[in-house]
Amino acid sequence: MHIKRFYPPLLLILFALGVWFTPPPLSISLSTWHLFTIFITTIGAILFNILPIIAAAIMALAISVLSGVIEPAKAYAGFSESFILLIIAAFLVSHAVHKSGLGKRLSLHIIRKFGHSTLGLGYSVIATDILIAPAFPSNTARSGVLYPIVYGLAHDCNSKVGDHTHRRAGSYLMMTSMAGLTISSGLWLTAMAVNPVGVGIAEKMGIHITFGSWLLYAIVPTMIAFALIPWMLYRIYPPEMKETPDAPQKAAVALEHMGHISRNEWITAGVFLSMLTLWALSGVFPIDKAAVAFGGLGILMATKVFGVDDFRSQGEALSTLIWFAILFGLSTQLAEQGFMNAIAEHFTHYLTGLSWIWVYTLLIAVYVLIHYLFVSQSAHLLALFGIFLAIGVQAGVPGELMAMMLLFATNFNATITPQGSSCNAIYLSSGYITAREIYLYGGAVTLLTFLIFMIVGTPWILALS
Repeated sequence: MHIKRFYPPLLLILFALGVWFTPPPLSISLSTWHLFTIFITTIGAILFNILPIIAAAIMALAISVLSGVIEPAKAYAGFSESFILLIIAAFLVSHAVHKSGLGKRLSLHIIRKFGHSTLGLGYSVIATDILIAPAFPSNTARSGVLYPIVYGLAHDCNSKVGDHTHRRAGSYLMMTSMAGLTISSGLWLTAMAVNPVGVGIAEKMGIHITFGSWLLYAIVPTMIAFALIPWMLYRIYPPEMKETPDAPQKAAVALEHMGHISRNEWITAGVFLSMLTLWALSGVFPIDKAAVAFGGLGILMATKVFGVDDFRSQGEALSTLIWFAILFGLSTQLAEQGFMNAIAEHFTHYLTGLSWIWVYTLLIAVYVLIHYLFVSQSAHLLALFGIFLAIGVQAGVPGELMAMMLLFATNFNATITPQGSSCNAIYLSSGYITAREIYLYGGAVTLLTFLIFMIVGTPWILALS
C-alpha cells in the first residue's frame, strides 16, 4: 500500500521527462518548450492531488530559474503585479468585515430573506453579484465584496473550516459564488476590466459593440446560466444541509440579539463603502484599486478593528500571494515567448475548407480549453483575442458573433482552473474548497456555460445582429 502512494508522482515525473526531451514542435524554441513542460507538470501535480498548489508552484519556480529556462527577474515579476496585491488586501479586509460582526449582520439579513434552503442562498449570492457588477470594472474587487458575505453565511449555517463541517454549506456557497462571477462579468460591458479592451480591439477590425448591444447579446444566455449554475452545483457538489426552514426566524432573532451596530461595524462599513465607491470610480478616474484596498486595510488596522495579531494569523494570504504570483509569471512568459501564438497559428491550417459554423465552434472550444495555460483572463485576451477573431472573420463567421462569443468565453472560462482568474484565489484561500475541486466542479461549470452560450447564445446573437 505504501508503494502505491509513489505511483502517481513517479508517473508524473516520467511524463515530464518524456515531454522535456521531446523535440519542440512547430516554431517553438527549446527553452519555451521546457517552460511549457514545467508549467503543464505543475498543473498535473495540482490536478491529481500529488502536491498542494503552493508546493507545486514553488518547485516550478525553482526549477524554471535554476534550469535557466526563465530569467529570475521575469520569474518574480508576478509579485509586483497590482491586481495580485489587490487579492491579498481584499482577502485581509474581508476578514476584518467578518471579525467586526458586519459580515455576520449582512449574512443574517440574507438568511432572513432567502434562507429557507441552501440553494436559495446560492441564488441570492449570485443575484447580489449581478446587481453590483456594472459598477465594478474589476471582478477581483467584486470578489472582495462578496467573499465576506459568503464567509459569514457559511459560519451562520454552522459550516466552518477545521471542524469537518465545511461541506455542510460553506463549500457549496463558495463554489457557487466563484462560479457566479464568471457570468456576472460577462453580462455587463463594465463588469470586467478587460471587456472594454476586447471591444476596442474589435472596433479596430470594424466590429462595433456598445454598452446596450453588449447587454442585449448577453442577457438571455446569462439568465439561463444564472438559473442553472446554482442548481447544477447543488446536484454534483451538494451541501450536506439542504433545507433550513427555521433559518429565517433564527436569523431574525439573532439580529435582534446583536442589537445596534457597534463601533467596529460602523468603521468597517464606512471603510468598505468608501472602497466600493473608489473601486467603482476606477473605471472613470485613474484610481489604483490595490492602493484603495491597502488604504482601507490601513484604516482598519489604525482603528484597531483589524489588529496586528489578526494580520499575523492570516497565513493563507501569504500563501495565495506566492502561488498566484508564481503561476502568473510562468504563464505570462509562455505567452511572451510565443507559445500561445504558435499553437493558434498552427491550428488555422486545419480549418481550410470547413464551413464557418464549424470554424466558429472549434475556435471557441480551443479558446476556452487553452485557458488551462493562462493565469489571467487579461493575459489570455491580450494574447489570443485578436488572433482568434481575425481567423474567425476570415473564415466567414459574422464579426459581432465571433467577437461577442470570444469576449463571453474570456469570462465564463475563469473557473476552469484554480488559477484561471484572480477571483478564484480568494475563494480557494478560504479553505472551504480545494484546488482539485475547482478543477472538477469549476470545469463542469465551464462546460455548462460553454454549452449554454453556444447553443442558446449563438442563435440569439445572430437574431439581434
